[in-house]
Amino acid sequence: MIASIQGKIAQTASDHMIVTVAGIGYKVFVPHSALERQEHSEIFLHTVLIVREDSLTLFGFPTIGELEIFETLIKINGVGPRLALAILSTISTDNLRNAVYSERPEILTRVPGIGKKTAQKIVFELKDKMVAGMDVAPVDFDDVNTEVMDALTALGYSIVEAQTAIQSLPKDAPKTIEDRIRLALQYFS
Repeated sequence: MIASIQGKIAQTASDHMIVTVAGIGYKVFVPHSALERQEHSEIFLHTVLIVREDSLTLFGFPTIGELEIFETLIKINGVGPRLALAILSTISTDNLRNAVYSERPEILTRVPGIGKKTAQKIVFELKDKMVAGMDVAPVDFDDVNTEVMDALTALGYSIVEAQTAIQSLPKDAPKTIEDRIRLALQYFS
C-alpha cells in the first residue's frame, strides 16, 4: 500500500493533481483545499490506495485527520471514495464534526450527490465514531447562520469559505441576518 507521497505538483485539475516523484507522475485525487497549491511546488500527502476490480485509485490528504475521516466515511454503506472526497472538499473537517455532534444532517445536504436520507445515514453512522474525537466547540448552526451561509454562497463564496467566515464571527455578534452577513463579509476583506 502507498501510505504517503512527497514530490512536486506537475499539474492540477478539478479533482486531482499529478505529483511527480523521481520522474514518475502519480495521479492523486485530493480535496479542493489541496488543489489551491501552486504547480511545481513541493507537496506531502497522506494517501490511501483504493483497489477495485478495474482500477487502482490513489487519494491524498494534507493532514492525517482528513485521511482518517475519509477512511471512516468510506466504511459507511453507500458512501464511496468519490462521495467521501466530495464531502471533504465541500465541508471542513471541523464543520463535519459539528454537523455530526449537533445532529444536523441538513449541513451535509449541501454536498453535491448527498440527499436527505444519505445525510441522515452519515450523521447516524458517524455519531459514535466522531463525538469522542471532538476537538472543537460546536458552531451554533441555527436558522440565522444557515441563512447567512446561503447568502454568502449566493454571492459566490464556497461553502467552506462561508463556514469559516461564520465561525470567525464574535460570540456577541448581533443575531440579525443582515448584521451577520455584513460581519461575515468583513472577514473576506
